[in-house]
Amino acid sequence: MKLWGGRFSQNLNDLAAEFNNSLPFDYRLAEADVHGSIAWAQALARAKVITADEAQQIVRGLRQILGDVQSGQFNYATTDEDIHTAVERRLNEISGPVAGKLHTGRSRNDQVATDFRLWLLKTIDQIDEQLHGLQTAFAHRAEVDWGSLLPGYTHFQRAQPILLSHWWLSHFWPLVRDRERLAQLRGRTSVMPLGAGALAGTPFAIDREALARDLGFTAVSPNSLDAVSDRDFAAEFLFAAALIAVHLSRVSEALILYSTAEFGFVELADAFSTGSSLMPQKKNPDTLELTRGKTGTLIGHLTGLLATLKGLPSAYDKDLQEDKPPVFDAAENLMRMIPVMTGVIDSLSIHADRMQAGLDPNMLATDLADYLVERGVPFREAHRLVGKAVRHAIDRGLRLDRLPLSELQSISDVFAEDIVQVFDFQSSVDRRAAIGGTGHQAVQDQLLQAKEYLKSHSLTEEKNHE
Repeated sequence: MKLWGGRFSQNLNDLAAEFNNSLPFDYRLAEADVHGSIAWAQALARAKVITADEAQQIVRGLRQILGDVQSGQFNYATTDEDIHTAVERRLNEISGPVAGKLHTGRSRNDQVATDFRLWLLKTIDQIDEQLHGLQTAFAHRAEVDWGSLLPGYTHFQRAQPILLSHWWLSHFWPLVRDRERLAQLRGRTSVMPLGAGALAGTPFAIDREALARDLGFTAVSPNSLDAVSDRDFAAEFLFAAALIAVHLSRVSEALILYSTAEFGFVELADAFSTGSSLMPQKKNPDTLELTRGKTGTLIGHLTGLLATLKGLPSAYDKDLQEDKPPVFDAAENLMRMIPVMTGVIDSLSIHADRMQAGLDPNMLATDLADYLVERGVPFREAHRLVGKAVRHAIDRGLRLDRLPLSELQSISDVFAEDIVQVFDFQSSVDRRAAIGGTGHQAVQDQLLQAKEYLKSHSLTEEKNHE
């Protein structure tokens, strides 16, 4: 069954038909397509374009189709060009000729845009819930690993000691921003195109605002040309998905390194590791490596769709059939990546002794400069003086805390016997007590803030407030 063809004298070439067919991927829109069609039939009845009895027959058939789709019993035909064709073909089999009235005043152009938005709204909620779960895992690690010190790195060189809990929470806050982006995207996606027709709008007296309410949209598209061609929401989703993946990839990269024998800071659970087909001793962080690898794919999806969109003129063009595969793939990958990362974080073990052993007194050089600052030395001068002390220690093959006081005093007479108090990692951490710092109290406050966020931003809580 085709939804077009009256003006054609030849059948579509078999290769062209296969090339044109979008059902292999847009079958995912089946539920959204049926929900949209039910609402459209009811809108047609309200506008007296079809009778209430006709609408009832159509809706009854569509609900049967919905049940088949949800149970996995819906059968697709080889002649189905896309999901819209499949649904209307099956509706005709169930309800007879009245099915032909469903598409009155509607185009596949506004239909697919509506379906796509409905699907994405549901998907955004699913991803948001998964992100909440991952945030919970990071906050839990910050709590259970409380008190452990970790060598902090910049440029991947040892920098300053930090609390491991502070490091865990550093991966919590990017997910807050990710969820904010998804919430903003949800608002821009919740604009209904249905009723825009092919490009010029529907000629019937459809109450589009009532239709939007029926479908759960919060707004109605103000311009029919824009409504059928707008794929900003798809591009924005791919950006949000790519950035979420980038955040997961950064965690993966760190944990891959920290789980090596050279670091030994963490050990991944066997349940989230794999082995080697040749080397029996190997324990590979494949879940983290795949997360890192799939991130490149998600970034590619974003650039690919932007390249597709950049040259389109106006209204709907068939190029827009290529909007769905990258979005579907990105969503499906993301919804595998996030739970796996949550499992990795929940199940790994830390080796606090190895982290402690990784702390180097040279990491307290800034504390040494601060010691001088507290005694009236300008910071730039203090920085220079401590740099000389570090150089002395390196030249003598000593740790900074082993440099004799006499040598320190040869660099600056401000150094005194109480300098030994500087070389304490716990004290160094706690001196960073300002909001957002790594001091115990600051991190405790940060953890409380994270818990409050989780409590107030669960999907359940948000729906209760709608």
